[in-house]
Amino acid sequence: MQSILNREESVGRRLAGWKLGVAGLAAGAVLLACGMRGDDAGPAARAVRLSYVEGAVKISHGSQVLADAAVSNTPLFEGTQLVTGDDGRAEIQFEDGSVARLSPNSSLTLRVLRGQGASGEAEMSLDGGLGYFELQGGGQRGTIRVRFNDAVVTASGYTVLRVNMDNPLGELAVFSGNAHVERGTAISEDIHGGESLALNGSDGNSYELAESIEPDSWDSWNSDRDQALTSEAASKTGATNSFPDSNNPAWNDLDANGNWYNVPDQGYVWSPYDAASAGFDPYGNGNWMFQPGFGYTWVSGYSWGYMPYQCGNWNWYGGFGWGWAPGMGGCQPWWGMGYYGGPYIGSHYGGYRPPLRPHPPRMHGGAGYPLVAVNRQVSSGAGLLPSRDRTSVVAIGGHTVQAMRSISPRPVYARSTSGAGNRTGYAGGGTASEAARAGGSSYNGSRAGGSTAARSTGASAHPSTASHSAAGGAAGGGSASHSYGGGGASGGGG
Repeated sequence: MQSILNREESVGRRLAGWKLGVAGLAAGAVLLACGMRGDDAGPAARAVRLSYVEGAVKISHGSQVLADAAVSNTPLFEGTQLVTGDDGRAEIQFEDGSVARLSPNSSLTLRVLRGQGASGEAEMSLDGGLGYFELQGGGQRGTIRVRFNDAVVTASGYTVLRVNMDNPLGELAVFSGNAHVERGTAISEDIHGGESLALNGSDGNSYELAESIEPDSWDSWNSDRDQALTSEAASKTGATNSFPDSNNPAWNDLDANGNWYNVPDQGYVWSPYDAASAGFDPYGNGNWMFQPGFGYTWVSGYSWGYMPYQCGNWNWYGGFGWGWAPGMGGCQPWWGMGYYGGPYIGSHYGGYRPPLRPHPPRMHGGAGYPLVAVNRQVSSGAGLLPSRDRTSVVAIGGHTVQAMRSISPRPVYARSTSGAGNRTGYAGGGTASEAARAGGSSYNGSRAGGSTAARSTGASAHPSTASHSAAGGAAGGGSASHSYGGGGASGGGG
C-alpha cells in the first residue's frame, strides 16, 4: 500500500508543480476533468463569507430560497438576502475585514457587491431589525455603504455602527470612528463616535442628533463576536502576508485550526489539525448548495472551511496526509472566473473519490433547490500520520519542513500625559479592526448614555447640558441632543 501511496505522491508532485505555477491552466484542467455543465457558467462575480450562523437563518436570492437553514461558510453574492428568526444570528465577513452582524428577527440584503480592491463597491440594506456594522473605511479598499430606509451611511476610517429599524425610519448609533449620513437632499451629516441619529417618522425632512447612545442588550453579543475574531487572529502566521487578499479574516481561521508549511518548489501548504487522522476527508463534511448562475457548489461543514474550497487544490502527500495549496499568487476564487469546477482535488491516494456533484432537479412551482448534505467516513489506509504541531519536523513532497510559527501581536506602548502606560495600538500588521479588537471593546463612545462634549454649531453650550437647533431654536435644559429641520430645540424651556 505504501508503495502505491509513494507513486501517487510522486505523480502528485509533478502535477502540483505546474498546477500551482499556472493557476489558470490548473483551473481549466479541473473543469474539463469534472465535465462542465450548462449550470456551471456565469459572469465573473464577487462573494463575501457567511462566517457565523446560530439559530434560524434563511438565505434567499430574489424570490428563490437557497437555504431554509443557512450554513456557515456559504459564499454570498449580489442580491442575496439573509433573514434571522426568533433565535437567529448571523455574521458576514468582507475581504478587507469589514463585518456585518444581524441579531434575531432582522433582515439584510446585499444590494451591490462587485469589483475588487480600490474599485470594489458594496452596499448592504438593513431591511428590518437590528444590525451591527464594522467598516474599515478608506478608498484603497473600495467603498461600503449601509442603507437603512432611504438613508445611506459611509465610513471614514475604521468605524463601528449600530442600525435599529424597530423604530419608524430607523436609528443610527456610531460607537467609534466617523460616519457620514445622507438622505436625499434633506440630510447630509457627519456623526462621530459616541453620537446617535434618529430619523423622524412623522416628518421625512427632520431628525434628532444626540451626543449619547442608548445601550442595547445585543451590544454585548457584538462585542463577544469581536473577541472571538481577536482570538483567531492571535494565531496568525506570515504565510499569507504577500497575498493580495491578506486582510481577509478567513485566513485567520486557517492559522487557528492548522499549520502552514513553506514547501520548496510548491509554495505554502496548509494542513488542518484534523488531517493527522487517516480518516480525514477534505470533502467528508459539508453541503452542496445551489447558487443561481453556477449550479450546485460545495459549502464545507468544517469551521475553517471557506478559503480551502474557493481556490487552489487539496493534495495527498504520502506519509503526511492531506494538505491544501492556494497557489503561488494567493487565492483566486472560482467565482472570479465565472464558473465552478469543483471539487478541487489535485493528487490523491488510490481509490479516493470526492462526493459527486448533484445535478439540479426540476423545480416545481416556486420551490427552491434543496441542500444536499454530505457526511461520510473514508480511510486512506495510510496508518499513523504525523501530528500537526508547530515544533515537529515533517516530510511533504520529498522535502523536510517545519510548521510556521505565529506572529505574536504586541500592543504598542504609548505614554499617557499622567506618565502611566496605556495600550492604544496594535503592532501585528493587521487590519484596523484587529487593532480595535486587540484592546478589548470596540466601542469608544458613550454606550451607557453619558454625554460627550457639545459640537459647535453656532449655539452656546450650557455647563450641564448641550442642545442645538438648526432651525433657530434656543439652547435650553435637557439631554444632549440636536433637532434639525423641524423647528425648535428638543431641550427644555429657554
